[in-house]
Amino acid sequence: MNMALIVSVSLFISIMLLLAGAVSYYRARRRGQEIVDKIRGAEERLILDREKQEGRGGLGRYFHQFISSLGHRMKPANEEEISGLRMKLTQAGYRKPSAVLFFFGYKVFFAAVLPAVFIIFKLFMMAAVQSVAIITVAVLLALLGFYLPNLWLKMKTDVRQEKLLVGFPDALDLMVVCVEAGLGLDAAINRVGEEMKVSNALLSEEFRLLGLELRAGKTRRDALKNLGLRTGLEEVKSLMTLLIQTDKFGTSVAQALRVHSDSMRTKRYQRAEEMAAKLPVKLVFPLILFIFPALFVVIVGPAAIKIFRVLLPSMGN
Repeated sequence: MNMALIVSVSLFISIMLLLAGAVSYYRARRRGQEIVDKIRGAEERLILDREKQEGRGGLGRYFHQFISSLGHRMKPANEEEISGLRMKLTQAGYRKPSAVLFFFGYKVFFAAVLPAVFIIFKLFMMAAVQSVAIITVAVLLALLGFYLPNLWLKMKTDVRQEKLLVGFPDALDLMVVCVEAGLGLDAAINRVGEEMKVSNALLSEEFRLLGLELRAGKTRRDALKNLGLRTGLEEVKSLMTLLIQTDKFGTSVAQALRVHSDSMRTKRYQRAEEMAAKLPVKLVFPLILFIFPALFVVIVGPAAIKIFRVLLPSMGN
């Protein structure tokens, strides 16, 4: 009897432990899925807000569907090329899953529209132009329209990276203050993301996404690498490498952040000095084209008028 009771109790305890483990596993999975849904919801809200600001509705919705269908037909089959383009779009701030389709769709759209507008304009002008010249200009406009989205993407990426780079030393200083005040690195990242909303919204968005990835269960190494890839800045990548090494070897995070913050401020000061040193060279062209001609008119003009008045009677005689 005692042996049967012991077996029954052991079986009951085993079943209860198995059920408790299954419930804990289900709750952990559900919690992780909720955090992932929050990340996706935050990205979707950002995309919707951007679309509302751009006024996409009515005919604009059908236009974007048309562009998306064009991009779906023209996108390359090479996944590596698509992955590289998606990374460039992410660095420019376009994180919508269909951004790649829109990119290729706009390339085809502009490559077809610019030559068509030129040909229609020439038909309305009724000017006698050789067909070879029309075809040459149309081909050049098609090439221009095809590569115009690439130029736009490069400009958007440069502008965004410049804004991130301007506010990055301030974010580092705030992170140093948070870590030295006793916060952990993850809590400091979340705090920086909240405090940088007013001064630098782009940098705040990146830090908040980093914090959400850490809360979703990604390792700190992967989350920091993703931040470096999303920004595309060498300064951010070097900081992420520094934090990964600090976490790996167990050195002081506050000291590492302070050293990197000082180096970032030194680089910003050197960059400002470099821009100031380039200024005289850049001023040469406005001086030659605009200021020197005006000075010549003011200085040489009266003397030229007097010479003309003196020489005119003598030439008449």
